[in-house]
Parts: sequence; structure tokens; C-alpha cells
Amino acid sequence: MDTGAITQYVDVAQLVLYAFWIFFFGLIYYLQRESHREGYPMDPGRENGPVTPGWPTAQPKSYELEDGRTFFAPDPNRADGAYSATPTHRWAGSPLDPVGDPLLAGVGPGAWAARADHPDMTLEGEAKIVPLRAAAGHGVARQDTDPRGLPVYGADKEIAGVVRDMWVDKSEMMFRYIEVDLKSGGSVLLPVNFSRIRKDGVSVHAILAEQFTNVPKTRNPEQVTLLEEEKIMAYYGAGLLYATPQRMEPML
Repeated sequence: MDTGAITQYVDVAQLVLYAFWIFFFGLIYYLQRESHREGYPMDPGRENGPVTPGWPTAQPKSYELEDGRTFFAPDPNRADGAYSATPTHRWAGSPLDPVGDPLLAGVGPGAWAARADHPDMTLEGEAKIVPLRAAAGHGVARQDTDPRGLPVYGADKEIAGVVRDMWVDKSEMMFRYIEVDLKSGGSVLLPVNFSRIRKDGVSVHAILAEQFTNVPKTRNPEQVTLLEEEKIMAYYGAGLLYATPQRMEPML
């Protein structure tokens, strides 16, 4: 027999090849199983539609978080993001038409995920995103326009309110939100990336002035949770498509 041969029909190279095939199959199975820890079972998006459970199904695994909470994945009891819409057709994957206020329907550019309902934290255990009035040592750069006190204009060029404060991300050293005191009363958060700050005011293309009233609110006047951030961003995102009937029509 040749060198490396175990029998006349089996040698070491052949066994190594078989071992590699078994290992590679196990690796693919493991990666596929771990990718199903979140996002499954999949909702078909229509009533009584087929639910995709996902195979292989991973057994729940616990993760100890830094703040002492325990996170399970997959978590069958975890609430999913809610939406209010009806499919345009009976087949799976058909487009959804929003029902009620399209900015709050939770579909299309207004879809949101059920993130944790607590603030994002810094390494020091403090709320990460807070208004300047609660962030000592932070402020607007001298060479930039300080929008506090300036009017906020909607896409219809009407005044929605006045800038009350700026909310800063203390970890990233950048502004995340503009707090707006509304003409109708109360205050809401406006994501900085949905605004254009000028010396004479802050303009917003995503929504109309009157639509600022329904922007999702925060429970704490000086904190915003991850879930609240998700809903606020989704509201303005939905406005890019649903703020006016004309935006839902074809461009050509």
C-alpha cells in the first residue's frame, strides 16, 4: 500500500476530506440557526397568511446586559412593531396601503422596530442623548448658528413652532434632535437630519406644519428611549412619502 493508506480503499487524505465536509456542513447549520434568533417567525403582512417559522429554529439563549437586564433571543413573547395597513393584493409580499393617518401607520418609510423602551446609555451609565439644559459643558459652536428661539417651518412654509432647545449625543459629541415648542401647545423632537438650519429659521421638508402635532412624544422631558427614537424617526420618514397626496403619485 502507498504511504498514508489505512487500507487498500481508505487513506488519510480521504478521511480528512470527509471530516472537512462534516465540519463545513455543521458550520453552515450553526450560522443558519444563529441567523434565526431574531426576525422569526416572519409575518406575511396579510390576514390569515402563511407564517414562516424559519428552519432551523434556535433555542432561546440568555444574554446578560451591562445594566443588569437579561435579554433572550429568540424571545417568542417580544412584541413586534405594530402597523395599520391592508395589502393591495392577495399574494404574499404585495404592497401595503396605510390605514388611518399614514404617518402613524408604521408601513413603508414609516416602519419601525420594537426596540428597547429605555434610553441609550453612555459608558458612565448616564442617558446618552439629553437637551443642552441638562448637559453641562456642551453647547453650540461659536461659528455655527444657534437655532434656539428661531421659527420652525414645515414643508408648506408655515410656522410650526419655535426651537426651544438642542439635544446632544454626549458620546458622539453631535446634535441629534431639535426640541420644538409648537404653536398648538406642547413640544416635540425634530431629528437634525430632517432639518435645515439657517440664520432666519429651521426648515423641514418631510412634513407639513400642522403635522408636527402628531409627532410621537417622549415620556421624560429630558430623555428619549430607543423605542421613542424609532417612532419619531419613522414619523418623519413616512412624511417623505405620505405628507401630501402628490408625494404618493408617480414622478413621471
